[in-house]
Amino acid sequence: MTVTTYLIYLLIAVPLTIWVARTLSRNGRIFLVDVFHGNEDFADAVNRLLVVGFYLVNLGFVTLFLRSDAAVLDARGVFEQLSVKLGIVMLVLGVLHLMNVWIFNAIRRRSRIEEMTAPPVPPNTVLATGTEPGY
Repeated sequence: MTVTTYLIYLLIAVPLTIWVARTLSRNGRIFLVDVFHGNEDFADAVNRLLVVGFYLVNLGFVTLFLRSDAAVLDARGVFEQLSVKLGIVMLVLGVLHLMNVWIFNAIRRRSRIEEMTAPPVPPNTVLATGTEPGY
């Protein structure tokens, strides 16, 4: 039953990791283009690098977390092992996603502040306030 648990774990954890990476890549592209001021080639390159890093970290974690010290003896044990292992994998995927979003949001916020450092534009006209002579 232990080997069965390992196989089920891998059959769920690996496709889950691939699905999350593809979803983040597809939906994060717009955000990256904005972060990099419309430079789509640069945003796409960074997006691909992020996906590779995401795969390396998460699949490495999935592989390292495969091993279990306790032998699985029955169906109950299979479900208990899988729930713990898959729950932790999903938490790690979520934490890494939130870290990526936080980092790129910080980069985006910094670039927006740099854009705002230009001096303000002087007014084109003066509006009447009602206190001028002849008003």
